[in-house]
Amino acid sequence: MAMLDSIIERAKAKRARVVFPESDSPNIHAAAQEIVRLGLAEVLLLPSEALPDTFAQPGLSIVEPSTLLDQYAQHYLENRGKGSLATARRAITKPLYFGAMMVECGDADVMVAGIANPTRRVIQAAQLCIGAQDGVATPSSFFIMSFADRPPLVFADCAVNVDPNAEQLADIAIASADSAEKLLGDKPKVALLSFSSKGSADHPKAKKVAAALQIIQTHRPDLEVDGELQADAALVESVAAQKLSEKGAVAGNANVLIFPDLDSGNIAYKLVQHLAKADAFGPILQGFAKPVADLSRGASVEDVVAVTAATIALSF
Repeated sequence: MAMLDSIIERAKAKRARVVFPESDSPNIHAAAQEIVRLGLAEVLLLPSEALPDTFAQPGLSIVEPSTLLDQYAQHYLENRGKGSLATARRAITKPLYFGAMMVECGDADVMVAGIANPTRRVIQAAQLCIGAQDGVATPSSFFIMSFADRPPLVFADCAVNVDPNAEQLADIAIASADSAEKLLGDKPKVALLSFSSKGSADHPKAKKVAAALQIIQTHRPDLEVDGELQADAALVESVAAQKLSEKGAVAGNANVLIFPDLDSGNIAYKLVQHLAKADAFGPILQGFAKPVADLSRGASVEDVVAVTAATIALSF
């Protein structure tokens, strides 16, 4: 867990304020206390009957929404440019929206949610309250896969985009490369995965991946990226040497794996997590104007702490 320890230490230096809007979850309660114990961040929770009366402590506060509701509703209405103040107020009473508005208005630095809501709801709140990062057309997500016997890998997109087209796949790859370099400290070597390696199969799905490569090379010629590649050709040098006439810097040495669709990405990370006993940290969202993290609904206390640390370290 040396990688996670390093990420936590980097995040601690940021002194971030993290809001958890899903205050009913026992795992969030335990993670909040662990985050404070580690000195990782200041924790903000929304009120909940599930919280003990004595839960607040130094570094952990319970926010009173009523004092901020009208201010947030007005800001939300101005951002949206349509609707009524009453409609905006109703939207902001939803915990995910209120948490996102705390980040948007500068009362928190990061929102971490998803343990009690599906990804689409977390993303919707982030889109409507915070919006996309400048120059990013495709918000996406990634997992850090940590292994006992090899360096970590970044898997993307495993939680957000169901069937990205070539342009969207290029956006995902570029964002994931930048995220990997910030978090892992290594130069990203990005493999665009497929069931085909360099034209070994003639199919529209493989051609989509090849088209994404061309887009990336046009917009980000500084990145080391290759595709389309089968997973073994991306990860194993001897296989890459057999399958490819020109191996290049990425094949056999990839540390960022970009999946062609959500089916393959989501299935792959869960298989690797459970069969290879890898630690999967994420999904970590990327592409929003301000930091938002999306937890798996099966997230453990350790997962919550890890995702929080990674999101802070990535975003500041």
